[in-house]
Amino acid sequence: MTMVTNDVRLETAILGGGCFWCLEAVFLDVEGVHSVEPGYCGGKVDAPTYRQVCEGGTGHAEVIRITFDPELISFRSLLEIFFVIHDPTTLNRQGNDVGTQYRSAIFPTSDEQLHDALAMIEEMGEERVYPSAIVTKVERASQFWPAEDYHFDYYTKNSDQPYCQYVVAPKIAKFRERFAKRRKSGK
Repeated sequence: MTMVTNDVRLETAILGGGCFWCLEAVFLDVEGVHSVEPGYCGGKVDAPTYRQVCEGGTGHAEVIRITFDPELISFRSLLEIFFVIHDPTTLNRQGNDVGTQYRSAIFPTSDEQLHDALAMIEEMGEERVYPSAIVTKVERASQFWPAEDYHFDYYTKNSDQPYCQYVVAPKIAKFRERFAKRRKSGK
């Protein structure tokens, strides 16, 4: 999906890699990213709640919707970060978070994104980037449902909580170490 704001052509990407708090915290720090919204995608229930998604019966994945400037960062570059900060080889789980809602998934919003996602997964498989097979699902974007307000900017507001310290913070550190040049200036 493409939109134009103040003569800047923005695109949208939807990614699921476990808990959306982790992904949101990392991608808020990426140069060229205008906004990151936690939410739900890929399910069969309209306007699901966090509780419904966590119970696993809606079919949704916890995702983030990223609005980005493709002149500053490409979709493929977003995917490079995505594949480093989560484990794309574990089916329906990230660490201790288990269930289909934590699946590794890319929800392309255009044919170009679909092609890029499939090509990148194939390339990483051929290069044996991971010791196990990549199980990331590529599903065309369906309805995105924003999460409840308290999930937005969760890490910043709750960085002292144990989950944030032991799960989210290491992913942020990994991003900052591996992609220092991709960080927003002034951070």
